[in-house]
Amino acid sequence: MNDSSKQLLILLLAVALWPGIAAAHGDAAEAPLNAHMKRYGSGWECDRGYREINAACAAVKVPPNAYLADSYRSGWECGRGYRRVDQSCEAIAVPENAYLDSSGDRWKCERGFRKSGDSCVAFAIPQEGFIGPSGNDWECSRGYRKRDESCVAVEVPQHGYLASSGRDWECERGYRRSNRACELFTVPANAHLGYSGNDWTCNSGYRRQGKSCISNEG
Repeated sequence: MNDSSKQLLILLLAVALWPGIAAAHGDAAEAPLNAHMKRYGSGWECDRGYREINAACAAVKVPPNAYLADSYRSGWECGRGYRRVDQSCEAIAVPENAYLDSSGDRWKCERGFRKSGDSCVAFAIPQEGFIGPSGNDWECSRGYRKRDESCVAVEVPQHGYLASSGRDWECERGYRRSNRACELFTVPANAHLGYSGNDWTCNSGYRRQGKSCISNEG
């Protein structure tokens, strides 16, 4: 390849690459003060501590008791123990017998107290009751159920037993619930007690019809 051919090839390559080079310079030229080119894709974005306003990057005004944050709303968030009020951070008034929760912008009552307006008041725990998992209410001990503001014993009938919840009762196998009692029921011919123990199921080859089991061949 002679010198003329080489020069022509270089010129053609330069012409082909020029639009991309020009566009890159154009993007850089368009980036305003306190901005930088995006790491991925095209265009620019404001530096940390600045946010875009009318194609420019304005400094984020961080009020007292706040910190810079990646917030699309303002670029700042209130610190723990403060909540946003307009463009400032207001201290959260934590009442007696309360504490700041994990979010840091609200409070909860301590165990044995419940919220009442802007304060925490102690609640009475009835006999056979205890403070529940939430800490802000009470539950009845096993064998008792809530009734208004007290705990009443669960009345378990004959042939019954206390349910796993501890708040109700169930009937033994071969008995079924009827109002407040456990009644014995009859298992018909060609049937057996079901899995629950409180009903019956027809044996294989039979189907239920009323209170009996008839053959599938019938």
